[in-house]
Amino acid sequence: MTRRHFHSWAATHPGARRTHNEDSFVDRPELGLWAVADGAGGHEAGEVAAVMIAEALSQIPAGLPAGALLSEVRSRIAGAHRDLRAEATRRGPRAIIAATVVVLLARDDHFACLWAGDARAYLLRGGILSQITHDHSLVQELVDTGAITAAEAEHHPRANVVTRAVGADPEELELDKSTGILQIGDRLLLCSDGVSKCLAEQEIRTLLGAPEGVPPTELLLAAALAHEASDNITAIAVEVLAEQ
Repeated sequence: MTRRHFHSWAATHPGARRTHNEDSFVDRPELGLWAVADGAGGHEAGEVAAVMIAEALSQIPAGLPAGALLSEVRSRIAGAHRDLRAEATRRGPRAIIAATVVVLLARDDHFACLWAGDARAYLLRGGILSQITHDHSLVQELVDTGAITAAEAEHHPRANVVTRAVGADPEELELDKSTGILQIGDRLLLCSDGVSKCLAEQEIRTLLGAPEGVPPTELLLAAALAHEASDNITAIAVEVLAEQ
């Protein structure tokens, strides 16, 4: 096992057409923990859900072994899920307080990614961009079954409908998980759908691979705004370095 050092950048913006930002993020390179939470669009108090998730993860103590850190992340997201459902019940039968989430954990040569919804994680390695996550969304299900193409999904009228989120049904939240091996020079990206639905993968690849000294998140944010992003924009980029 080779020890790794991580450097990260984070940026968020309400977007070109909104005045309120319902995204929240966690940027803890010293712990090897990053997350993006996106308040579910069109739902009541989505920003409450995103902030609750981010605060729960921000309070995880340092110094935990990798396995304990993963368990703590799961536990705290499950707790946020229960609390959000309880608050929605208190507000009334039509209230939904929810958020999508993507979490990255990295320790030495390994990473794990947990997610619910359509917030995404990407890996850039050797100039090749690959998507780590698989959207929990209506259009992704239609693509998976062959009902529509990936190109048609980009402009589908129900492209904003997610099928899984923290705070939404069912009672027990299931987080998907992906794991992998890290290499020196890798860059990983966590982002809300305000980035992934606005920028093509080729543009994301180019901007994420920005030269040293140029914050890739600022480039991604600027590009999304130039495309007049209609949703909130949040991006976290993580670079894998040799141990200092």
